[in-house]
Amino acid sequence: MAETEKKNTKKAPAAKSNGKKTCKVAGCKRGYRAKGLCFFHYKKWRDGEMESKPARYKTCSKPDCKKKVAGHGLCQDHFDAWTKSRKKNLGMTEAAPAPAAG
Repeated sequence: MAETEKKNTKKAPAAKSNGKKTCKVAGCKRGYRAKGLCFFHYKKWRDGEMESKPARYKTCSKPDCKKKVAGHGLCQDHFDAWTKSRKKNLGMTEAAPAPAAG
């Protein structure tokens, strides 16, 4: 009877980077620190100076405002202004006289 030989099918080894990960920002070759970023880009991300994903927190929906959301998609400053204007508008509508029927 014929003997069947088993072929060892080994996959090619993955490219090794000596166990060091690099920053995921394009063009940066510094070592990885956290969230796929080097110490420099991680600090920028933490301070809110980088527009990258993952976002650190939800930001205000007003244009050019990068502050953290407090309520209704707005930062604390814009939320307070919105609340103040809302109370002001509600106060004006309640105080308005009813139209005369006649």
